[in-house]
Amino acid sequence: MAAAARTVGAWRAGLLVPVRWAGVVTGLAVNAIVTFSPEPDVDLLYGIPVFGLCVMAGVFAADIVARPSGGWHRAAEVTPRRIRDYVPRSLTAVLAAQAVALPVILVVAAATASADSGGRPGRALSVTCAAGTHLLSPWPGPYYAWPALGGLTLGTVACVLLLRRVTVRSGSDDQRRVNARAAVGAWGVLVSAPLFAVSVTAGFVMLSMPCGGTMTVLALWGLAFAALASVLTAGHCLGVLLLPQAYVKVQA
Repeated sequence: MAAAARTVGAWRAGLLVPVRWAGVVTGLAVNAIVTFSPEPDVDLLYGIPVFGLCVMAGVFAADIVARPSGGWHRAAEVTPRRIRDYVPRSLTAVLAAQAVALPVILVVAAATASADSGGRPGRALSVTCAAGTHLLSPWPGPYYAWPALGGLTLGTVACVLLLRRVTVRSGSDDQRRVNARAAVGAWGVLVSAPLFAVSVTAGFVMLSMPCGGTMTVLALWGLAFAALASVLTAGHCLGVLLLPQAYVKVQA
């Protein structure tokens, strides 16, 4: 009986990474097949959270498939488990900072947004220079903010639910840490990818401004840092998801 249980457990563990890969492939396939908007920039902003939610679904499915068998005996634990004891602290802190930065950038962009040349509100940045007024677009105003904020909200709720599931279920602490790291990694895709898209979009608009000052330069440096940090973090999060063995010995 014990040998059979170990065999089943090993088989389930072997499905962990393939099921996560399936979530990534599904996200790419959905983006390739489905057009969310006829405008390419808007379609991308919808496609990023859809991809991230598919990644999160893959992690959730992998957690269900690879869940260890409870066996015949269960031992009660006196010490309550806390989510913060299993999540990777450094990665979580970086992602939390980026999750704050994304709404801040979008709020500032919304406050400075204007109607574009077609009269559509919240899609351009109006800049007044000595030579006249210029409309620069696409600017990540309110029209472009909802996909990013919606994906971030849904992903955060899904991540919290998954972390709660990982924390309270049976298994070893090492298994909980690996699975919690995967959940945070999936959330990281939903945080870092939109931040990169928004930062790059706003940065290109500001680079094309015919006039500017010290504040413009500082804003460009801030957007460049956000874009660089977010793309590196997104790559790390995908590595956590798809190459978990490389991060097993990484300390939180």
